[in-house]
Amino acid sequence: MDINELIIESSSKQRQALLNKDVSATELVKAIYDQVESVDEEIGAYNSLTKEYALETAKKVDEKINRGEELPPLAGIPLALKDNINLKGYKTTASSKILSNFISPYDATVSQKIKNNLIPIIGKANLDEFAMGSSNENSATRIVRNPWNKNKVPGGSSGGSAAAVAAGEATIALGSDTGGSIRLPASYCGLVGLKPTYGRVSRYGLIAFASSLDQIGPITKTVEDAALLLNVIAGHDEHDSTSLNQSVPDFTKDLKKDLKGIKIGYIKELCTEGLASDVDKAIKKAIEVYKTMGAEIVEISLPLIKYSIAVYYVVATAEASSNLARFDGVKYGYRASDADTLYDMYVKTRAQGFGPEVKRRIMLGTYALSSGYYDAYYKKAQQLRRLVKNDFDNAFKKVDVLLSPTCPHTAFDIGSKIEDPLSMYLTDIATITANLAGIPAMNVPVGLDSTGMPIGLQLQSDCLNEQKLLNVAFKLEEAVQFNYGTPIKMLVK
Repeated sequence: MDINELIIESSSKQRQALLNKDVSATELVKAIYDQVESVDEEIGAYNSLTKEYALETAKKVDEKINRGEELPPLAGIPLALKDNINLKGYKTTASSKILSNFISPYDATVSQKIKNNLIPIIGKANLDEFAMGSSNENSATRIVRNPWNKNKVPGGSSGGSAAAVAAGEATIALGSDTGGSIRLPASYCGLVGLKPTYGRVSRYGLIAFASSLDQIGPITKTVEDAALLLNVIAGHDEHDSTSLNQSVPDFTKDLKKDLKGIKIGYIKELCTEGLASDVDKAIKKAIEVYKTMGAEIVEISLPLIKYSIAVYYVVATAEASSNLARFDGVKYGYRASDADTLYDMYVKTRAQGFGPEVKRRIMLGTYALSSGYYDAYYKKAQQLRRLVKNDFDNAFKKVDVLLSPTCPHTAFDIGSKIEDPLSMYLTDIATITANLAGIPAMNVPVGLDSTGMPIGLQLQSDCLNEQKLLNVAFKLEEAVQFNYGTPIKMLVK
């Protein structure tokens, strides 16, 4: 297989080519960098590249292959790392001016696991500043463009991670998901995106946005790739007090299991109103596909979902206000040079260092936590959050998996929502509840709309039930046969 065709393929096909010695890991990594050089000026997927490290890792993989040694399943497979995940010795900026020159002094737990598995890290992927956004237009570096249509957004906040995979600038990627920031970019870019159970993957070394909601997860071309990458990054971590001390199964084990006896609930509130017509048709077609596989389809109501946007944006902004207080110009990062007093330095550093969306969320969160408003906003939001979780608990007593669109529409035009924050926030309506409830959820591409943009379907399961979730997703992927290589072919000049 030609090397330029190989970069389009999934990790399993690339691994087979490596083991067959059809191509070396070094050649594969160099081909990915050739693709980055060719297209990334237009796409904007990366903030920085880690070429020296990637080539060193590829060399180690080649040496192991030549010696006939056993390789980890994803060894030699090029990966994009979201730029809010620390990588020792390299810039970790969170796409913010306030961290523009920050060199990480340590590895995030997931970064160390990636290194241990000999996975070459191609670079640090662009994102909405501090992971705050749904379109990747809030980056302090540059806007990320959707490889399917460069006038469209790639989704956010992990838009750089998704665009890198969709454009052939990486085979797999890690993103972070606070309210849909893995699943929305995956939906808009025709990829698989998985948010694991809260605590399944360590957050140590992830720059915090909202600590009770953030979770690191895979963005990949296939469900199998997502399962393989989850195998690498999942597990208890003593450095993270919210990490679950649970055994980690092989997430690839039950992928091909049939769906007879599986109950799938479609969420009434998300599947009946406000959907673009093409999205509606694709969801209904997926439901029919599941029926032919022997799955039982059940209507499920989550009545409190209508409050979820309000609950999420109180909880998330409150936690953001607290987490981002550490960026004050004292210990690390950008510092304003024109301040006369310590107070002026605080004010000017934060005014100059943070972008408009980050400032908006800090102010909202500070207000919600302020004296006299805490009970009315933050406390009430946390009470409603518990009730949202109860809705899911009741639903999972009736069904194994929940189904809905990932987003009511496909990728929108760059600039079309940036001046209307409320409209932008509403794109998260289907995704934020999984973060509020702490349950695993994922996007699976199920087709294209009339303009040729990908449509995503969301699947959710109960806590620690990723194996069943991946199984249900894999069977749909098999049936749909979505062509994830399309945008890469379109980008070839």
